[in-house]
Amino acid sequence: MAERNEPVAEGVFALRCQELKKSFQGVMAVTGATFDVPQGMITALIGPNGAGKTTVVNILSGMMKSDSGHMQIGSTDVTNWESHKIARMGLMRTFQLSRELGGLTVLENLLVAPQHQSGESLFNIFFRPGRAKREERENTERALEILNTYGLYDLRDKRSRELSGGQKKLLEIARGVMASPKILLLDEPMAGVNPALIDRIGGYIMDLKAQGMTIVMVEHNLNVVEKICDHVIVLAEGRTLATGRLSDLRANEEVVHAYLGEVINASTTR
Repeated sequence: MAERNEPVAEGVFALRCQELKKSFQGVMAVTGATFDVPQGMITALIGPNGAGKTTVVNILSGMMKSDSGHMQIGSTDVTNWESHKIARMGLMRTFQLSRELGGLTVLENLLVAPQHQSGESLFNIFFRPGRAKREERENTERALEILNTYGLYDLRDKRSRELSGGQKKLLEIARGVMASPKILLLDEPMAGVNPALIDRIGGYIMDLKAQGMTIVMVEHNLNVVEKICDHVIVLAEGRTLATGRLSDLRANEEVVHAYLGEVINASTTR
């Protein structure tokens, strides 16, 4: 897994959040998260347990509504849009605990991902059957190419519930890619996988960036963050504590005290 060395793009943002807040039965989980995600870059969202990362991710993906604040994808205000509308804007997500469609095959899991398929329309099924079949054939070819890229081709006919934990992580990413997103939100893609697979996943993420995709990843592995992420957002106690490169954040006393401390220092000596 090669390290990135490109500068962060200035002034071009794929995603912007302003003063997001969310409480649960009076307990504040997010208390004013404000940050920008640079377009075409890999951004890490890090912070201690209880920092509000999961809540922020759920708000970004439309799975949860904020109590206040604003969110933009590009120039469009998408504050508290439903998840399917967020997806139509080009933001897709994966989950920390894989949510594969267990009864479907690996290939079928990818075939359900593209939006606005012709076969979803009864009109097309009855009056334009050739169009639907042609699109299905094209989607199948593309899905097989993606499975081959992610080392899942030989498992294409296997029920996804039968995959190993690491294979399910790969399937989640592959299914996200199949949807052709502009922004891919990865929730702890390295969690629970072996070191060799961590390097592979890191390489895949960097390849997606090279193709022009914007990546936002929640990640606790600071070695991975150091190697592949262009931009880091630190959350603590539900608010944005700091943003920048991980190397620069080492000098931020507030960040070190709140989260990094010995962990970040240890990462520099390995």
